[in-house]
Amino acid sequence: MIARVNSIQSLGTVDGPGVRFVVFLQGCNLRCKCCHNPDTWECSCGSEFTPEQIVEKAEKYKEYFGKEGGITLSGGEPLIQTNIAIEIFSLCHQKGINTCLDTSGSIINENTEKLLQVTDRVLLDIKYTNDKQYRENVGCSLDTVLEFLSILNRMKIPTTLRQVIIPTVNDNEENILKLKAIAKAHPCVDKIELLPFKKICQTKYDNMGINFPFGNLPTPTASKMSELNELLK
Repeated sequence: MIARVNSIQSLGTVDGPGVRFVVFLQGCNLRCKCCHNPDTWECSCGSEFTPEQIVEKAEKYKEYFGKEGGITLSGGEPLIQTNIAIEIFSLCHQKGINTCLDTSGSIINENTEKLLQVTDRVLLDIKYTNDKQYRENVGCSLDTVLEFLSILNRMKIPTTLRQVIIPTVNDNEENILKLKAIAKAHPCVDKIELLPFKKICQTKYDNMGINFPFGNLPTPTASKMSELNELLK
């Protein structure tokens, strides 16, 4: 089995609890207009590693993980390489390494639950709270994501909901209250993170010669982020 990897961050602190070894897998089925990593889209690109090689690299940083840290599979969309993810997480559990899946929840197949059985936490991106925006700005249905969340809830997988806050698109009270309601309806959710939209990825789009659809939108102000976070309390 060969994993296609875009990049690896050895000591990450924003992709799950504690200090984490973050593997950004190559390939994505979505085309989000706010995507920060367009270089991860194509499945055929990236470096090649076996699951054993990835876990061996992660194990070198085990002393930094502490009680909460571990490995995070991100992307792209790690569910594109579900079989690889299952193998990596299974090997991690054999070595006592905590596992975290950072996903859009947009792919559900016969291997989904096999992967979740070896997943300690999920970071689930709920990008919008209405189906129209999902179809226009992401390329999938909100229903699929909510179905994925229902599976997490049934399996009692600790879940963090994440949403990138984009000015004029989803930076409003109605959206945040809907997100809060979704969390409340699923007891597996123990945390919500609102992340400010940023445009440091513009260089990637320029280098790839493609348009950044939301490149004309500003970054939300600190006061706006604070205001929205207050609504979650």
